[in-house]
Amino acid sequence: MDIKIIRNESPAQLPDENALGFGEIFTDHMFVADYDDASGWHDFRIVPYGPISLSPAAAVFHYGAEVFEGLKAYRTPDGGVQLFRPMENGLRLARSCERIGIPAFPAEDTVRAVEELVRLDSRWVPGKDGTSLYIRPFVFSTDENLSLHGVHRAMYVIVCSPSGIYFGLDPVKIMLETEDVRAVRGGTGEAKCGGNYAASNRAADRAAELGYTQVLWLDGVERKYIEEVGAMNVMFKISSKVVTPKLTGSILPGITRKSCIELIRSWGIEVEERLLSIDELVEAAESGALEEAWGCGTAAVISPIGQFCYLGKEHVINDMKTGELSKRLFDELTGIQYGKRPDPFGWTVRL
Repeated sequence: MDIKIIRNESPAQLPDENALGFGEIFTDHMFVADYDDASGWHDFRIVPYGPISLSPAAAVFHYGAEVFEGLKAYRTPDGGVQLFRPMENGLRLARSCERIGIPAFPAEDTVRAVEELVRLDSRWVPGKDGTSLYIRPFVFSTDENLSLHGVHRAMYVIVCSPSGIYFGLDPVKIMLETEDVRAVRGGTGEAKCGGNYAASNRAADRAAELGYTQVLWLDGVERKYIEEVGAMNVMFKISSKVVTPKLTGSILPGITRKSCIELIRSWGIEVEERLLSIDELVEAAESGALEEAWGCGTAAVISPIGQFCYLGKEHVINDMKTGELSKRLFDELTGIQYGKRPDPFGWTVRL
C-alpha cells in the first residue's frame, strides 16, 4: 500500500496538555482512502485535517452503513511513541465491515495507515500522565442512491485527537436498564457500529437524570443476563473468581477485555466467561460474595463500579472503594501502554 502524503502547510498550535478533554481537538492530518467496485480500495492518502464533502443522498446518512474503531498512541518515558495491539483493532474493523456489508479494509493496511499518520503527527502525542493520542478509524458508505442495497462505494478515514483522562479510578454508580436493550444476538452487537451507540442514548440520558454515570445492559432476548456497562465490557470479582459475560454475538469483543483476561489468568486467578444473570449478581452483592466490579475499554481502560441500582434498590460494592484487582489491572495495563512496565506479551508497537 503506497500512501501519498500532502502536508498541512498551516500546522495548528498544540493544546494545553493540562486542559485536554476527550475527542475535542484534532491533529493536523487525516488518512483517507476510497472504494468502488471497479477499483477496490484505492487512492490512499494523508491530507490536512478538514471537512469531508458528501452527497446528501450518501447511504451513510439514511441507512447507517458505518463502522468505526478506537485505539491510542502513547508517549513513553524516553520521549518515544508506541501503539497498543493495533492489529487487534484492524482485525475487528474488518469483522465489523463484514457484518454491516461494507467492503473490508485489510487489517494490515489499517495498521500501516495508523502508523504513518501517527508518525506524521507525532508532535501531537501528549506526554502528561494519563493523556494519549486517541485514534479514530471509520468506514462509511458514500453510495448516492436512496434505494436499499449493498455498499458499492465507500470511504475510509482516520482522525486523531489528543485526549485527557476519560474516567478516573473513582468508583462510579450505575443503573441497570430494564426497558431498552443495546443489542440482540443475531443483530449488530458484536460489530463496532454507530447504531449500537445511538440505541443506548435514551437509557443513558435517563440514568444521568437519576444521578448514575453508566447503564448496565441486559440481554435482548431473555432480559436477564448482563452484557455490557455503558459502552464498555464489564467484569465482576465474585468469590475470588473473575466473571465476565461471554461473547454471544451481541457483545463487543473488546481488546481491553481480552487483555484483562490474559493478564488476570497470567496472575493465576480464575476467569469465567459465561452467562451471568442479574439475579445471581444481586445475590452475590447481598451475600458479600461480590468483591469488585469494573468496566473496561479503550477510552477509560478500567472504570471501577462502586454501586449498582436494580428495580429501585441500590447495592454497594466494596464500600464504594476501588478494588485491589481493579487497581492492579489499571496499573499494569497503563504501565505497558506507556512503556513504564515490561511487555511480556508483545502487545506494544514502537514507532
